Amino acid sequence: MEHLKVGKIVNTHGIKGEIKVLRITDFEERFQAGTTLWIQDSNNNLFNVKIDGHRIHKNFDLLHFEGYDNINDVEPFKGMYLFIKKEDITELEDNAFYYHEIIGCTVETMNGEHIGNVTEILSPGANDVWVVKNTNGKEFLIPYIEQVVKEVDLQTQLIKIEPMEGLFE
Repeated sequence: MEHLKVGKIVNTHGIKGEIKVLRITDFEERFQAGTTLWIQDSNNNLFNVKIDGHRIHKNFDLLHFEGYDNINDVEPFKGMYLFIKKEDITELEDNAFYYHEIIGCTVETMNGEHIGNVTEILSPGANDVWVVKNTNGKEFLIPYIEQVVKEVDLQTQLIKIEPMEGLFE
């Protein structure tokens, strides 16, 4: 069973078992009460927890898990990641993709010139920026906009782009 990261536990909050989470998802519903998440321990074992409380505080999600009512219960979770099952992902609209679908894809120009592979996705503002690294280790920043990204084929893991002037300089 495959899992996807949705957050990182950065600290505890208070003494009643709340944890402070750095969100790694755009989906608010991931942290609603009643949702089951998975935590990966230091031995890479996964165990599930059920959210019974959620609130936002200073740009962090504060979560409380069912049965974890004391700071000592959640202290060991610091630094661990929260996951969902891959089969629980939400259906996306057309031309929208999950990061895990794009990372690793090969990028080439519309003329067939190989650029490299997507290694990372940045979200600095209005649109995502795909970091593409070639075989020499050089990185290119590809904005995910209609004028540049022309085709995304998830089946073949191939992305075709029409480079903007100065993109490869």
